[in-house]
Amino acid sequence: MDRSAIFRKFVAFTTAVHQITNDMTKDVKSEAITTVQYKILEYIAVSQPCILSDISECMHMSMPNTSRELKKLTDKQLCEKIADTEDRRKQYIRLSAKGQTMMNEIFVQIEARFNERIQDFSEKELKEIEQALDVLQGKVFYT
Repeated sequence: MDRSAIFRKFVAFTTAVHQITNDMTKDVKSEAITTVQYKILEYIAVSQPCILSDISECMHMSMPNTSRELKKLTDKQLCEKIADTEDRRKQYIRLSAKGQTMMNEIFVQIEARFNERIQDFSEKELKEIEQALDVLQGKVFYT
């Protein structure tokens, strides 16, 4: 097995994922938030509750910049910090009810765009895609 060829396919795949993600999320966010803030909210939506360092690492942002953006999102009542019951110094971040509503509305739009892309696929093809995603999630994109 040519591992170098697999790696090149992986790089091409992840690049395509970023491009498609950009295309599918274009123009879906609220005008009240920046693109960076949207990406943070998207991460929180699928990873909540999470901690500041996780967001910072995933977004490739410094901790102070991430903290500043989270403060803005908290001020807009889109996310909230929850203190750990066992260690009060540790804070978890999750979407507020307003943030959850906003992200649900955005995900409905993205899902509609996704459904447009797969509308002509057969049940067999959809099953193959689902299985491929499960394999990638379990073997490559695990956390």
